[in-house]
Amino acid sequence: MNSFLQQLAKKFADQWFSLLILPGAMYLAVAGAAAVLRQRQALDVPRLVQHISHWASTAANAHLGGQIILLIAVLAAAAGVSMVVQMLAVPMQRLVLSADWRLWPAPLRWCANKLVERRKRNWRAAARRYDALLSQAAANLANGVQSDPIPRETAYRAMAAIGTELPDRPTWSGDRMQSTASRLDRDLQLDLGVVWPHLWLVLPESARTEISEVRKALDRATALGTWALPYAVIVVWWWPAALICVALVLSSWWRTRQAAQAYAEVLEAAVRVHVADLASRLGLAATGPFSAAVGGRLTDQLTPRRPNYQA
Repeated sequence: MNSFLQQLAKKFADQWFSLLILPGAMYLAVAGAAAVLRQRQALDVPRLVQHISHWASTAANAHLGGQIILLIAVLAAAAGVSMVVQMLAVPMQRLVLSADWRLWPAPLRWCANKLVERRKRNWRAAARRYDALLSQAAANLANGVQSDPIPRETAYRAMAAIGTELPDRPTWSGDRMQSTASRLDRDLQLDLGVVWPHLWLVLPESARTEISEVRKALDRATALGTWALPYAVIVVWWWPAALICVALVLSSWWRTRQAAQAYAEVLEAAVRVHVADLASRLGLAATGPFSAAVGGRLTDQLTPRRPNYQA
């Protein structure tokens, strides 16, 4: 038991350090450099080294109690900054995934709608090009001629770069999540929002672990982009911080797309593999493969009935 508690405490300490202390300490270090150099001497490395040496010697000459207090203050400040960023990461992820964009305030909703309409036009144009190449390849094959597959593959990648389904959200990552729900509704008549909480309860532990890990990767990716906000504040005093902002945004953008892709794939796979188990437990088992008819009955059974407004 003591060994388990020690391992648990060690794991918690490692996560606390990596998620709160380390990012916050890096931010404080950049803020300290900005306070010393400012805009006119933004790249004056010798000046920064001189100040660091002075701070180090001052801290070394302080008594032990002062050093401990200074260390605690730095750790507390680093943790505080990180906690603020973690809180901001929640609305940032909602913005990136844009699941409820139609409920946003009017100016944001108008901009999001313009993005969605533009993405729909681009996707339809790319889909028409891909369909035309498919039809041409089928006609050539009927005449005994093998078409070059590279143009079709290029056209498909161009379409998928916009979205795997007709876009419905202003962001690619949000659309990748929506495409999973769209396919499940089209193929199996399943409402993912209705079915998923119930399906989660019957998933095996291995599937839950895999989904949780991929979801954590998505959370970390969007949180990384949130760090650009406090660094953007430093840009007012020290322009090199803008380079950090750009690096954070680009890295978060790429990692969020990859994580959203992985999360959507794992989510859809879990539904398709295990939804028959849920239907069986609810008395909707069917002979043969899980069908759209069973999926429609399952969604209907799990959908809460409307409240009685006349009561």
